[in-house]
Amino acid sequence: MIAELGQYALALAFALSILQVILPAWGAGRGDAVLMGTAGPLSVGFFAFITFAFGALIQLYLTSDFTVVNVVENSHSRMPLIYKITSTWGNHEGSMVLWVFVLGLFGALVGVFGTNLPDRLKAYVLAVQGSIAAAFLSFILFTSNPFLRMVPPPAEGHDLNPILQDPGLAIHPPLLYLGYVGLSISFAFAIAALIEGRIDAAWARWVRPWTLAAWVFLTLGIAMGSYWAYYELGWGGFWFWDPVENASLMPWLAATALLHSAVVMEKRDALKVWTIFLAILAFSLSLLGTFLVRSGVLTSVHAFATDPTRGVFILAILVFFIAGALALFALRASELRKGGLFAPVSREGGLVLNNLLLTAATTAVLVGTLYPLALEALTGAKITVGPPYFNLTFGGLMLPLMFAMPFGALLAWKRGDLLGVAQRLVWALGLAVVVAVVTAAATTGGPVLAPVAVGLAAFVMLGAVTDIAERAGMGRVPLRAVYARLRGLPRSAYGTALAHFGMGVTLLGIVTASTWGLETIAAMKPGDTISVGSRTLTLERQEDRAGANFDARVAIFTVVNDGKPEGTIEAARRLFTARQMATAEAGIRTFGLSQLYVSVSDEEMEGGAVSVRAAYKPQVTLIWWGAVVMSIGGILSLADRRLRIGAPKPARRRVAAVPAE
Repeated sequence: MIAELGQYALALAFALSILQVILPAWGAGRGDAVLMGTAGPLSVGFFAFITFAFGALIQLYLTSDFTVVNVVENSHSRMPLIYKITSTWGNHEGSMVLWVFVLGLFGALVGVFGTNLPDRLKAYVLAVQGSIAAAFLSFILFTSNPFLRMVPPPAEGHDLNPILQDPGLAIHPPLLYLGYVGLSISFAFAIAALIEGRIDAAWARWVRPWTLAAWVFLTLGIAMGSYWAYYELGWGGFWFWDPVENASLMPWLAATALLHSAVVMEKRDALKVWTIFLAILAFSLSLLGTFLVRSGVLTSVHAFATDPTRGVFILAILVFFIAGALALFALRASELRKGGLFAPVSREGGLVLNNLLLTAATTAVLVGTLYPLALEALTGAKITVGPPYFNLTFGGLMLPLMFAMPFGALLAWKRGDLLGVAQRLVWALGLAVVVAVVTAAATTGGPVLAPVAVGLAAFVMLGAVTDIAERAGMGRVPLRAVYARLRGLPRSAYGTALAHFGMGVTLLGIVTASTWGLETIAAMKPGDTISVGSRTLTLERQEDRAGANFDARVAIFTVVNDGKPEGTIEAARRLFTARQMATAEAGIRTFGLSQLYVSVSDEEMEGGAVSVRAAYKPQVTLIWWGAVVMSIGGILSLADRRLRIGAPKPARRRVAAVPAE
């Protein structure tokens, strides 16, 4: 009965999504306030029904209802509770329901909290949201129904993919979808503005909070996915330029450019074409990621579906929304009024440079991701575009951007003084050079430019600190005034500085872990010892353990550093009995910001030996801490009163005292 109720809820949500397209748009076209007013209630009603359907699917997994095909294929009665819940979106059908659930959530938030939006704009925005919801619900209902019954039902399920049986699955996909799908709001605002013909600074102010919220979630989702791959897949890497990893990176790059472009549009009523284009591009790249994961055109640990029918359906959705949006953009772009003029050397000019480099980096990743697929489709030839291409092209574009970042934050609007900014950054640049020289003297091996990259990371972080110090007048006014200015700075100022600081932290982690990491691979039996830098690992023993739905062979190592014991590390091989699939569970021990990483092979060798891969990764945790710092910066900016979704509160009137006669 629960499956049927969930099915009905999906059908009703589909019907409401169609009404959400027709009624508000019709009302906006006719100027009918009543019809436009239906947008909010319809978006809330849609969200209520899709929430019910999603909850029904979770309930089917919790009760191990093996009369439902989706539950049979992705669950097992002996799975821990957390994995029964995460199994709901650990498959193609369930993840699509989560996708539409997040879409409904953002639409309902606009419907409820978008009270400061003009009625016509709000109606068009929610109508566009409704059209996206209708397209994807039709895809679910006709090709990917999660509530199909199985007759007769089996006694047991097939279990969830063992690689996905990890707590990271409870965090990574929801965060990623909140970012991916959250960009649909920016897209809807762009299409609504093009339809209505009103694109101004107020529009930029309305769209920024939604874009910023999606950017924060996408940042955290990518970081969580990177860490999950690092510890779960047993490879010890944090980024592999996998096509699906790239599919999440590209919308993030476009959204980052969109945020900066919207700032210029809000402050100076300029870069309108850029801002609208980037809003369309960011969500279009999200749709592309959805297509890559579910079309069967690639093989990846992230990919869900291999059914060509589904791929064609999603491709049709992709073409409809992207081609339609770009056609509307091309039709209306010439009508966009130019905004305020500015000199090339100005904050606006710096943000244009930022947009150009980010867009070029996105294009480089897009070409490297799609070229092998296009070549195979056209000629049948199979090639692989690997890290050397991406590191050279992407890195070659991002490093100049990182260097320009501290300058852009300090330039004045309209016309800036580059020499003056350089003078204010002289201390940051000097300290960064010292950091680079000390790094070069203290390290051996690795690329010659690695110390320079470390110095660049330090320059970005020190530049962010300089930005706040300059705003507070540090060194120019008394300390009491500095403190007062620091207290009076808007949260968005701290948020921007933190986001830039976090970029420097992440760059520092990437450079140090990639350049000066140490790795040893050896066949070991109990009692054998290997060295990784100053530390030695001794395989004490191996023992068998039973899990809820797997059998594990655990290798236990002791760690000694310069003769001092530092504890133990356990690395395991698990065999999931239902699927007869083995996985490696890496053992990780953290020392400050660095980590010792140990993984073992799936099979034992002759004589009971096991292949052990041990790696020391200096400062590797900075990669993910940097993403956390960036996200905190985004949240701070989102909390700024000037950027809140609701209407700003009017300032309290000051009444001057009237002197007595």
